[in-house]
Parts: sequence; structure tokens; C-alpha cells
Amino acid sequence: MKFDAVLLAPRRAEMVANGFWRDRTINDALDECLRACPDKTALAAYRVEAGDVRRFTYAEMARMADRIAVGLARLGIGRNDVVACQLPNWWQFTLTYLACSRLGAVMNPLMPIFRERELRFMLGHAETKLLIVPRMFRNFDFAAMARGLQNEVPSLAHVVVVDGEGQDSFEALLSGPEWEKTTGAREVLRATRPTGDDITQLLYTSGTTGQPKGVMHSANTIVSNIAAYAGRLGLGEADVVFMASPMAHQTGFMYGLMMPVMLRASAVLQDIWQAPRAAEIIRAEAASFTMASTPFLTDLSRVVAAEGRGVPSLRVFLCAGAPIPSSLVAEAQNTLGATIISAWGMTETGAVTTTCLEDDPERAVTTDGRPLPGVAVRIADAEGHELPVDEPGRLLVRACSNFGGYLNTPDLNATNAEGWFDTGDVARVDGRGYIRITGRSKDVIIRGGENIPVVEIESLLYLHPAISAVAVVGYPDERLGERACAVVVPREGQSLTLDGIVAFLKEQRVAPHYIPERLELLAAMPATPSGKIQKFRLRELLRQHGAGVARG
Repeated sequence: MKFDAVLLAPRRAEMVANGFWRDRTINDALDECLRACPDKTALAAYRVEAGDVRRFTYAEMARMADRIAVGLARLGIGRNDVVACQLPNWWQFTLTYLACSRLGAVMNPLMPIFRERELRFMLGHAETKLLIVPRMFRNFDFAAMARGLQNEVPSLAHVVVVDGEGQDSFEALLSGPEWEKTTGAREVLRATRPTGDDITQLLYTSGTTGQPKGVMHSANTIVSNIAAYAGRLGLGEADVVFMASPMAHQTGFMYGLMMPVMLRASAVLQDIWQAPRAAEIIRAEAASFTMASTPFLTDLSRVVAAEGRGVPSLRVFLCAGAPIPSSLVAEAQNTLGATIISAWGMTETGAVTTTCLEDDPERAVTTDGRPLPGVAVRIADAEGHELPVDEPGRLLVRACSNFGGYLNTPDLNATNAEGWFDTGDVARVDGRGYIRITGRSKDVIIRGGENIPVVEIESLLYLHPAISAVAVVGYPDERLGERACAVVVPREGQSLTLDGIVAFLKEQRVAPHYIPERLELLAAMPATPSGKIQKFRLRELLRQHGAGVARG
């Protein structure tokens, strides 16, 4: 595959001069671990349904990475070839990425919830040569689906099946035979090692606004972010990183798969989210750090409180993806004993902002943090002029971790000549440099000339005891241009009315013209694989006048 990562070269000299890009790859980090701590536990991967755990020391992990790499090479995989991996948080995911990196191949992580429609596009667009899937996961036959896709994607030469039974199994082709001992294996591994500027990851955006785009990252863009992130949070080789967020999402990939190796720390994986099991694993493995979205924090806090057993090793829980209700921060800190960190980032950038360990807990509620080292943010108007403190506008980011561009669609890179990437988000920045996301640029609701602060209204509605999930979206109005609709998933056994929501927001002292004027009730929100609500689908529902939706 030829990668058109046009955003890397123009900023290389500056990034190198400032010490952010050091041309260090995951190969260098793994080799250092092998020399410094070969017998340390590198990985413990728990499979909930199977009830098992597989452990690797760093020596075992390096040996298996080499074995799988030679196996991939025997299948014709080489430098810049795309290997798609549609696996849960299993050890094979981590080891396959390490093996791809040995060869200079590019990993394309795919969420397990994807099916033929999404996969057909992504595999074809990336000219994928090999797809790795589980035989069965959560009662779905991935092997059958993958073999069917081979007939539709010309480039897809191989399907490899974890827990498979035939010659196309992961065990037979990659992890079983001791390929690392075969003649010429050392030469294969030495000849194809990538540089810091080579593309190492291709990850498709999850599509909150429509067609996914292939985000290209190099080792330099990812590693520079991990270094800044770990430094901000005080993470190091003594930490045990627990990751239940999917590694097929940037959160799991960067901070659950790569970061532990970069730090010489230990990683603990859970493949299916079950809060009681997570609490058990955290205790058993003495996990000290995790990162996940708000529902994970809610679930874990409630389970620990109900059990009456703490998780004393857990030092930091970083929450991203949605605002954190103030009541949850207080509850989680009291119950878990961990510092709750708020953060914001994107597939294209990794984490951009976080709160700090020393911050007042309220900052995790009222802000999305301040920029990491190597990151600059700008709040701009429609013409690109910087706006003053506390005035909302387009959020632009210029960072060492900015992506290399969108595969084969450079016209969509949304990056100007000065390197500022338009995130598509609307935000404001306070006098201390902390940002707050207030909405998406395409989600702005302008009612009679007044902008409605969408995220703030959503955050207030999340405090309503009968609301499980909520999104505020606009719908056309002949007189005012737009009005706001609250789309709500009620909690089980609860009911809601528009009058009740209006009364609740008035109690919160919300300005009358910010209050939604329509209510739609859904059983579940349309969402991306990472859990982000797809507001474009909600707008489609509103345009259909509530077809299939219970109207308030």
C-alpha cells in the first residue's frame, strides 16, 4: 500500500528540533524491555467468556512477536502491507501489532461490532492483504463473515482465524510453529524494520458524521503523545495498566497496548466489559491506572460500593468521551480512592488535553483539561482569527501527535499551511488554558440568532434521575431557523415528558431559549463502536418526523 501521509514531512524538522520526534518505535521499546526486565510480566490477557488468562513475560512476548512476524512474512506480508485485526482485547491483538512492527507492516484495528457493510469499505480502501478474526465471539461467526468478504475484496489474500481448526488458524500459521528458529528468520526481521516516520497504524474514524476516513499515524506521532501523556499522569515502569476499552479504538491501542511497552510497565486486558469481573481483575493484578469512558467509571464505582470491597491499588482513572457529572466524580473518588482525570482527544491526535493530578476535582467536571506538552490549541472564528478567553469557537490543534493525513483523501485533511488541524469541535478556553468542549461545529444549534450551548445542556440533563442517555440536536423551524430537540433514552422503568424536562432545566436556572422544545424517546442511541452518539442519524430521525420514535 502506498501511504500519502503528506502532513508529516512539513513539520519533521520542527518536531525533531524540539525533541518530540525521536524516531523511537515500539521495536526499540520492546528490545529495551528485553534487555532491562526480561522476566517481568508484560501482559496478562483475560477472556471473560472462556474464563482464562494468558500471561507473557517480556522475554516470552518478544519471542512470540518474532515468531508471528516470520509467520506473517511467510504469508507474503512485508513493509507497508496492511494487516487488519478484528479481535477483542486478546493477547493475539497485542502480539500481532508487535509482529507487524517487526516487519514494517501496518496494523488496521477493526472494532468487533463491524459487519460486512463497514468491513467491505475499510478493507477495500486500505487494500488489506490479511484479515485476522476470532472464530466465534459473542455468538457471532466471524470466520464465515471474513471468508465471504474474501470474494468481495480483491486484495484480501489471507484470512487467519484465532481459535480456528484448519490450516488458516492463527495457531497453525502464526503462533504455533517456531518460525523464529527457521533458516533466514533473523535476516527477515532485520531487513524490514520501520523508521519513526513510517506509517505504523491505519485507524478508521468511527463515523459520527458519515463515511469513515482512514487516519494514518507514524511511530513518531503516537510515541510523542504517549510520552507526554504518561509524563502528565506520573506513569512509569512500576505501573500496571488495566485496559477494558477496546484496543481497536485509539484509547485502547495507544494507552493499553503501546504505552505499557514504552514504559516497561505491565498491561492487563479484559475482553468483555463486566464491572464485577473488572473489580476482581484490578484487585488480583494490583492495577494502578485505567482509561475508559464515563459509563465504565459509573459501573465500576457502583459495583465496588455494592460489594463493600475497595480497589486500593487503583491510583488514576482517566475518563474521556463525554462530560463527567459532578456527582460521579465525588462518588468515584470516595468509592475507588482514585484520582479522576478528565481528558479530550481524537483518533487523529490521541489525547490533546487532560486535567492534572494536582487539580481540584471540580476541574474534571467543568473542563476537559489543558494541552499536553507538544500540543497547542487555538479557539478561532469562522475566518480563523483567534478568539478571546471564554468565547466559544472552532477548536484547532497543532501537535506533535497530529496524524499524517487521511488515506487517499488529502483534500479532507482539514489542516492549514501552519499545521493547525480543524477538529470540527466547538470549545472555549479559560484564563488558565483549560478547554471545555461545547459541541461539534456541525451540531451547533442557532435559535433565532442565539447559539445554544449543546454540551452544557446535555450535561445538565444527564443529572436527571430518569435519563440514561441524552443528545440535544437541532431541527428546522420556519420562524427561528432552528429549535432544539432532546433525544433521550430513559432509565429502565422510568418515564419522561417534555414538561418534566422543561421544569427540570428551569430548576437548574437555564435560560429559557436554551431549553429544548421537543422530546423524542428512544430505546437506544445510534452510536459509533467507541460509544459516541451519531447525531447525524438523530437528525435524520427528526427529519422523518419521528418515524419509529415515541414523541413527547
